[in-house]
Amino acid sequence: METTKDSQTAPAKELPACPVETTLTLISDKWKVLILRDLMPGTKRFGELKKSIGHVSQKVLTAQLRQMEASGLVTRTVFPEVPPHVEYTLTELGYSLKPILDAMREWGEHYKAQNGQ
Repeated sequence: METTKDSQTAPAKELPACPVETTLTLISDKWKVLILRDLMPGTKRFGELKKSIGHVSQKVLTAQLRQMEASGLVTRTVFPEVPPHVEYTLTELGYSLKPILDAMREWGEHYKAQNGQ
């Protein structure tokens, strides 16, 4: 079993001075937010993530997961078996985004209620 974790590695580019912009730099993609949402309850295999997220291509999901791994938000564990078995888990840093996702969910519920949906 091989676990990769780049949470100690600084991002390749310099982060913005604005904290809000820094957060957006890390999670601004639609798929990244949905990956965070789907990993909050716990570890998932690649296929489970792809299925739960929906209309994302394998290529895009892989790229997003690699970026999130490089940013220290997720850990990727590879199990040496056939067929290959890879699992993704949020790091402590990834779990620290839960209040932000909770606020987005609450805001979305309120918006839908106000707009008759």
